[in-house]
Amino acid sequence: MLAVGRLRPAFRAAADEYLRRLRRYAKVREVEIRESRSGTPAEGRQRDAAALAERLPDAATLVALARTGAPWSSPELARRLEGWQQRGRPIALAIGGSYGLAADFLYDADDRWSLGPATLPHELARVVALEQLYRAFTILRKEPYHKGGGP
Repeated sequence: MLAVGRLRPAFRAAADEYLRRLRRYAKVREVEIRESRSGTPAEGRQRDAAALAERLPDAATLVALARTGAPWSSPELARRLEGWQQRGRPIALAIGGSYGLAADFLYDADDRWSLGPATLPHELARVVALEQLYRAFTILRKEPYHKGGGP
């Protein structure tokens, strides 16, 4: 996971819990970059995008979180996760800072995922994305965590 900004303690604790759970299923690494705060929001997004791009694993499947992305149900995310894994490439989930991700970064992404139409603080979005990834793995493994039915 690539993310702009650091998490405050309460969000950090929640994210760490889901990272711990995710490590039962996959090798997971979280990379945080400092959010660019100088200039206009658009300039900051561009600098953040450049910093994220530098940290992308080689040949990774890039999944960018964006309000303009597709709103996948948990079972749909599980199906997509399974497909990404079958490609045999690293999966990089990118979460922007308080102003989101730059348009060209979103354009270059293999997939764009929306957590829904509501605006979420980027810290909360990271926790929700981690929880949904954990849920997707439990769906694929037919474990009891997900109560909303299977894929």
